[in-house]
Amino acid sequence: MNAAHALDVGLIGFGEVGKIFAAGFRGQPGIGKIAAWDLKFADAAAAAPEHAVAERVGVVACDSAAALCAGSLLIISAVTASNTLAVAAEAAHSIRPGSYFLDLNSASPGIKQRAAQLIDAAGAHYVEAGVMTSAPPYGIKVPMLLGGAKAHELVALLKPLGMDVTPVAERIGVASATKMSRSIMIKGLEALVIESFTTARRHGVEDAMLATLAETFPSIDWPRQGAYFFSRVAQHGKRRAEEMREAAATVEETGFAPTMAAATAAKHAFIAEHSAAGRFNGLDASSNWQAFADRLIAVALPEPLSSTETPERDEP
Repeated sequence: MNAAHALDVGLIGFGEVGKIFAAGFRGQPGIGKIAAWDLKFADAAAAAPEHAVAERVGVVACDSAAALCAGSLLIISAVTASNTLAVAAEAAHSIRPGSYFLDLNSASPGIKQRAAQLIDAAGAHYVEAGVMTSAPPYGIKVPMLLGGAKAHELVALLKPLGMDVTPVAERIGVASATKMSRSIMIKGLEALVIESFTTARRHGVEDAMLATLAETFPSIDWPRQGAYFFSRVAQHGKRRAEEMREAAATVEETGFAPTMAAATAAKHAFIAEHSAAGRFNGLDASSNWQAFADRLIAVALPEPLSSTETPERDEP
């Protein structure tokens, strides 16, 4: 793609993923203007620091989604799962015919299909993405499955940028179903580790429990994996809970009860509430899992357990 046909990119959502993609696109041959719109831009308190970040990474901060859509050939939606459909509906009012709308959000196949109808009806091309792992540390090279009638066409534009994109189907829903099915397992494992490790820690049996895990799954460094899971959920629990509600909806769309997905959503929401309350202040990705578990234990059961004690439960 030469300079005369540079790809102008618009990012709806300037959170972690939006900033990562903006940094990855910056300076790339074939990329023209990079613009962004985020609800924080309309918040007087939050706008100034966000605008400063945008300026630092060479991004034009738009004053509305409509302005962003009017000036972009590739629009990337990177918002929370619960806002997936609302963003598509807003973009459909001002999106340029012939442009691409790449939906990165972790939403169910049904929601993606409804979003596609809105964008396609406006004369643009909806492409869904199943982002198959966390964007850090991959950046724009994070593995993604693309779906939609124009998925192959968009892949041809994105691969030269170094992006790891694979077209999987013309039918909307295949990529998102793959992503959501994976999320049930991965986010479910995060929830299980948090619950299991904290319970073992509270009863003073973590060493014995970890030894049995190491015997059964010797290839996994469980203390290190546990620390990673605790830190990521503490940081992104709210977003993960929304994703797991969409995973539950994906299960329901198959006609099954989302027993495990719904429970996982509840666990992530529980950790998010503690994080918002400041329970994990001072802890980060370098902290061990015991530090996170101890913060939970201190709030739920501040006194030592006795053999006859029946503790009250802090969550369902």
